[in-house]
Amino acid sequence: MAGLKKKRRIQFVLAAAVVMVAGVALMGYAFRDGIEFFRSPSQIAEELPQDGERFRLGGLVKEGSWQRGVPHQFVITDLEAEFPVVYEGLLPDLFSEGTGTIVTGEIQSGVFQATEVLAKHDEQYMPKEVADALKEQGVYKPEGS
Repeated sequence: MAGLKKKRRIQFVLAAAVVMVAGVALMGYAFRDGIEFFRSPSQIAEELPQDGERFRLGGLVKEGSWQRGVPHQFVITDLEAEFPVVYEGLLPDLFSEGTGTIVTGEIQSGVFQATEVLAKHDEQYMPKEVADALKEQGVYKPEGS
């Protein structure tokens, strides 16, 4: 009788382990398209992402680069490197040249094809990822400092 209990306990533990491994594998499969990494133009210049890889590109909208229309064309810069962006859609009201922005999409034929554009929400704000990337290069200085 003791041998049967031990055998069932081992079977239960193995079954639970298989279910846990399957659950982790399914979660990883589900997240593979949902995870978007952030990159700055300098990071893209160092290492070009794989074709079709979705990620976020952040920096400042280069002064004089915004060509209004459909599609909108502009350049994202971190003041060391820059990357051209094309976006078909409505831009946020606070989107303007010289301000921080983050775009989501992928690179196609050397141009970042954006599917989403995020802009600052007031005069003092800059997205954390953009501020961190600019701070690393010694370019960004917060207001009032």
